[in-house]
Amino acid sequence: MSLYEKPAHILHDMLTRKEISAHELTEDVFARMNAVEGEVGAYLLETRDTALAEADRVDAKIAAGEEVPFLAGIPGAVKDNICTKGIRTTAGSKILEKFVPPYDATVMCKLNASDAVIIGKANLDEFAMGGSTENSAFHPTRNPWDVERVPGGSSGGSAAAVASGTAVWALGSDTGGSIRQPASFCGIVGLKPTYGRVSRYGLMAYASSLDQIGPLTRNVTDAAHIMNIIAGHDVMDSTASKAAVPDYTAALRGDVKGLKIGMPKEYFVAGMDSEVEAAVRNALEDFETMGAEVREISLPHTDYAVSTYYLIAPAEAATNLERYDGVSYGARVDGEDLVDMMTRTRTEKFGAEVKRRILIGNYALSAGYYDAYYLKALKVRTLIQRDFMQAFEDVDIIMTPTAPTAAYKIGEMTSPLQMYLQDISTVPVNLAGLPGISIPCGFTSSGLPIGLQIIGRPLAEETILSAAYAYEQGHDFHTKMAPIGGRA
Repeated sequence: MSLYEKPAHILHDMLTRKEISAHELTEDVFARMNAVEGEVGAYLLETRDTALAEADRVDAKIAAGEEVPFLAGIPGAVKDNICTKGIRTTAGSKILEKFVPPYDATVMCKLNASDAVIIGKANLDEFAMGGSTENSAFHPTRNPWDVERVPGGSSGGSAAAVASGTAVWALGSDTGGSIRQPASFCGIVGLKPTYGRVSRYGLMAYASSLDQIGPLTRNVTDAAHIMNIIAGHDVMDSTASKAAVPDYTAALRGDVKGLKIGMPKEYFVAGMDSEVEAAVRNALEDFETMGAEVREISLPHTDYAVSTYYLIAPAEAATNLERYDGVSYGARVDGEDLVDMMTRTRTEKFGAEVKRRILIGNYALSAGYYDAYYLKALKVRTLIQRDFMQAFEDVDIIMTPTAPTAAYKIGEMTSPLQMYLQDISTVPVNLAGLPGISIPCGFTSSGLPIGLQIIGRPLAEETILSAAYAYEQGHDFHTKMAPIGGRA
């Protein structure tokens, strides 16, 4: 097994035992990148020189007998909507094509303090608006399991990098499923923490009441370790939770006896791929075999979740993206006057999906429609939150498919509405501010990964990590690498 195939916790042990060097590991991942990145397109920017320099610094610390943090010397990717000081950060948009942040996001400060090796900035749907990474202004990313298919989105570059072996771990952001859905499509683990559990400072805002940063990894153990690094209060983010951060790895016990699992009937509906449904139901049966109790529950306002999300998120996006006007920073297209300049800049530098969501958002917030659309959506959001809280009075966690289908072909979703409906399983979790994790639970007959979503109470990352770890210990889905670059 090549080094790039190994999970972070194994590589950490190998590094500290001096069986390998961080430089050797980083070179191995870059060699893998050279072999497959041309087919996958997971990255918008590679940071080879700085990555190797950081690897050498880690090697020097280990050689000197210093104890190093978990991610020290281990190569990872960062989604390109997370600010990296001195390193270009585009959010997948032409309007920020040449933007170099003057500061680091809080998560980057924490990664840097952990001596993590950042090997590049991962591709994404422009400003994280999309579910396929086809909406990047620069190039689409392809799924390493089948390069004719999408990797999911908007964190498709992050997921594809981990799945293809061009990163050992990655960070993504999740506004309506953008970590969990690509994790499902790419056969890896993706965790969306509770809203506020991880600081959003330095994350380019899409929808501020929904956005959350989280890890994409090969297995649950790595996800728990990275949560230990990135979680916690931040004075730079007024929405960051002040709750104490536990040791998430302590929750990885492998025991689910007595755990009460809710299976919402609204998530198993007509139109869901039969192989996806079968894999998820098999996973639920496996949990019963392990001693958990599975019961059917109802989340009655689920049918309104997608409509609610696609009013609230675009409304917040329209407000957040007002700052990209060609005046302060970012691209500028000259015009005859100030209004013409702003109009030309936004027309030429924003992509079609971003424009669509800005228009929807401004319409929903406009005079005469605010009460009918945006205010009503906020009320329905409260009902969706209430559904979950009532369900958690009777169950410990909720399990659903992560997505209604496996990865679809590039260009297959010809209608934006078709793509929006793919979010039915994931957007309710963001609307309610809950933690959710996607783990591999099987494959379709054509060999495409299928994801199981586990949802917990607010700040109950320990519970969903524990359940995910228990399932993972009895299955090998997470150990399988994508068959790209000659792999079988």
